[in-house]
Amino acid sequence: MITSMTGFAALERETVGGTLLLDLRAVNSRYLEMHMRLDESLRSLEPALREAVAAKLGRGKVECRAMLMTRSDAAAGGEVHAGVLEKLAQWSATVRERFPESRPLSVADILRWPGVLTTDQVSGEALSAQVLEALRQCLQELVASRAREGDKLKTLILERVARMETEVAKVRPLLPELMRAYQEKLAQRLHEAMQTVDDERVRQEVALFAQKIDVDEELGRLTTHMQEVKRVLEAGGAVGKRLDFLMQELNREANTLGSKSVSAETSQVAMELKVLIEQMREQIQNLE
Repeated sequence: MITSMTGFAALERETVGGTLLLDLRAVNSRYLEMHMRLDESLRSLEPALREAVAAKLGRGKVECRAMLMTRSDAAAGGEVHAGVLEKLAQWSATVRERFPESRPLSVADILRWPGVLTTDQVSGEALSAQVLEALRQCLQELVASRAREGDKLKTLILERVARMETEVAKVRPLLPELMRAYQEKLAQRLHEAMQTVDDERVRQEVALFAQKIDVDEELGRLTTHMQEVKRVLEAGGAVGKRLDFLMQELNREANTLGSKSVSAETSQVAMELKVLIEQMREQIQNLE
């Protein structure tokens, strides 16, 4: 399975502590990078949540957001904490003494103040188990989302490889004729420029230069690298870094092909290969 680093999953679930809203967002990154956005009531679960994410994902920048909304019936059964209320009144009086223009706290403000309204204590273990179970389910959805995206990227890359193979196939049959025509042209120019040099010397110079512009070796390496790209994609797993290296090698051979080119046909193929390689490289950055 080929996995993208991009994905999204979200769920809403009832827990002993209220309604849990959980979502996971992932984008590409060189390493596994996690950012937790948790309610204060869930902050103690952060190490366990990080461990669960790391067990499922290898690379990517992952943002985990979790919010616990207290049920209305739980709030209705709560009691006002007199001590916190008294302290809040003292703070409010002190502030208004220093800043007479400040707005007084409303009843809603007071009831939302941390610790003012107490509810029945929720079992920490029960809440922890339910949140972790919800995260595991959300992670499964995220992995499935990344796998679907990975399949699309795999198809796109294989299409580009097929087009590269077509381009390389255009050049191979042309090589003998291109080399012969270029050698004749070069020999004629050497004869004109070096009229006192014998034919054997001209043939030696032409043969030496022909070796320098022969691109058969580059075409062979391009074919080998393209076959390796297909093999890696079929093998699956964490392929991003390996494919990125192969893109560097393919680009190197395409550049050499272009620099050795002695015909418009070869130059055009080299340019098309570089375009296809760059298109693949952009997509490979998203693969795990």
